[in-house]
Amino acid sequence: MKKILLLMSLMALPMCAPPAHAEFTHTPEEVKCLADNIYWEARNQSRASHIAIAFVVKNRVFDNRFPNTVCEVVYQGPTRRSWKNPTVFYPVRNRCQFSWYCDGKSDEIPKVDAELYDEIKFLASAFLVKWEYLIDFTDGATHYHAYYVQPAWAKTKTRTAKIEDHIFYRWENAN
Repeated sequence: MKKILLLMSLMALPMCAPPAHAEFTHTPEEVKCLADNIYWEARNQSRASHIAIAFVVKNRVFDNRFPNTVCEVVYQGPTRRSWKNPTVFYPVRNRCQFSWYCDGKSDEIPKVDAELYDEIKFLASAFLVKWEYLIDFTDGATHYHAYYVQPAWAKTKTRTAKIEDHIFYRWENAN
């Protein structure tokens, strides 16, 4: 029942035409990457916040200043070689685009949140399939931060929305 309600809420948003130049693929790996990002960035917030985070990832995929796939966008950041195994690379702590990925903490979803994560995965999957039919209520945001921090980069971006704990921004003159 929850999955039906999630899908209905996603589908209830107004429709718009998809961009002609873009292909936003839907693979199990990309669903997991998007779901992980939504979970770690907004797990304690509403579906609107979850969808807003998904739109930021989508907007970055379509912006030529960022990588071209969901997973590359989510895991973007400098890496360093493992001192134990030179074929393994780790993200440089606190230097990633999305802070949860390189904060030094485990990225394993806690068992207590398994049901929530399943809902977020379903939402991520539905978003990847239906995103072109949704109006981007972040107004093209490519960046966001929590309301209680003031990153220096925010002065160089156009503020587009505040949704719960996050303030969203668009990077002008893209592509």
